[in-house]
Amino acid sequence: MTTLLLKNIHTLVTMDAQRREIRDGALFVRDGLIEAVGTLAAMPQTVADDVFSLPNHIVLPGLINTHHHMYQTLTRCLAQDLELFGWLKTLYPIWARMRSEHVHVAAKLAMAELILAGCTTSSDHLYIYPNDVRLEDEITAAHDIGMRFHAARGAMSLGESKGGLPPDSVVEDEKAILRDMQRVVEAYHDSKRCAMLRVVLAPCSPFSVSRDLMREAAALARHYGVHLHTHLAENDSDIAYGLQVFGQRPGEYAQDVGWVGRDVWHAHCVKLDDSEIALFGKTGTGVCHCPSSNMRLASGIAPLRKMLDARVQVGLGVDGSASNDAGHLLNEARQAMLLQRVSGDPAALSARQALEVATLGGAAVLGRDDIGALAVGRAADIVAFRVDTPAFAGALHDPVAALLFCASPSVDLSIINGRVLVRDGALQTLDLPQLVAHHNRLSQQLING
Repeated sequence: MTTLLLKNIHTLVTMDAQRREIRDGALFVRDGLIEAVGTLAAMPQTVADDVFSLPNHIVLPGLINTHHHMYQTLTRCLAQDLELFGWLKTLYPIWARMRSEHVHVAAKLAMAELILAGCTTSSDHLYIYPNDVRLEDEITAAHDIGMRFHAARGAMSLGESKGGLPPDSVVEDEKAILRDMQRVVEAYHDSKRCAMLRVVLAPCSPFSVSRDLMREAAALARHYGVHLHTHLAENDSDIAYGLQVFGQRPGEYAQDVGWVGRDVWHAHCVKLDDSEIALFGKTGTGVCHCPSSNMRLASGIAPLRKMLDARVQVGLGVDGSASNDAGHLLNEARQAMLLQRVSGDPAALSARQALEVATLGGAAVLGRDDIGALAVGRAADIVAFRVDTPAFAGALHDPVAALLFCASPSVDLSIINGRVLVRDGALQTLDLPQLVAHHNRLSQQLING
């Protein structure tokens, strides 16, 4: 058995049912599970294998990223001044040149970036499969680095010749897509509590797949008991496409193809109207809010406050690193908080509410009750940030709010499933400089053709 003790914690943010914030707190972990939460006096009288004294740290549950396209780290800062459809059309031909090595290395880089920014669980939406690319390219990356991972088998099947947005060269046959979806679920999905790997079925978007594929993917997912994910209502062009091609708004489309319910979450949802928000709240349908990407592509401001008030399950996502172009989920929580205030309400979203969306909200969206909080019986996904730095000076009267109001820091300590992945700010599971150099070589090769 492996045990960890975190003690003398400056501020322990539990996100438990009582939302306790414990000064001079402590945590005890045994075999990847949290066994005790409170003060040092409440910890088991056991000599732990590894002990961390954290008087200058704020400790909280690992953040949960519910939408990403990790391969896009290879193509950052391109198409800098385009909206969604123009941006996609510019990048599709570059992405069509990717091979297995590109996707594998990009996933490792993206996961390293997320972990160093406080994220312990991530989903990734891989929807383009040129050349020899397979979902395994990301699954092995997650295993190698040690991240808790929801691998979304995405797909595009509707090329330009059939009225879709992507070029025909990057789409797949729908029967082949469904066969591979079944294959990866059967091979890799782990439904057990505290699973490190789950599989999601994720046709890309209404403008890149047929309604038949959406319906069949939903039936397949429900047969196997896995979740569903796609893009929805991202910008005005997205809405216009749905009205022209389907004669439906996003909510009508989602209902029509069977994509509402607690096993579904949609990315972006910038343009949902009040009736669609009510539908998602009533049915338990989840939403991933991606504020930086929505700003970068001029898509608009998602109605996050309205969604939360309607009891929609909402998590956060960094989105693809060619439309953000960063993978710092704590900073994404900061952006979410600030962006909801732009319309004139300075209390539209508090720092603690934003942190809840990034933790418990993400867990709910992914259908998990074993992560997102530091509570007995939950997975030991724990992150610690130093508060004795210039960025926090003057804010220690409320270090929890300071995480969002002050500059977004990197983690000093990260534990995933009871395993220490970051110690003293350094990633332990791979050679980061070597990875960055390898990634940059592949990026230059890909962009230059």
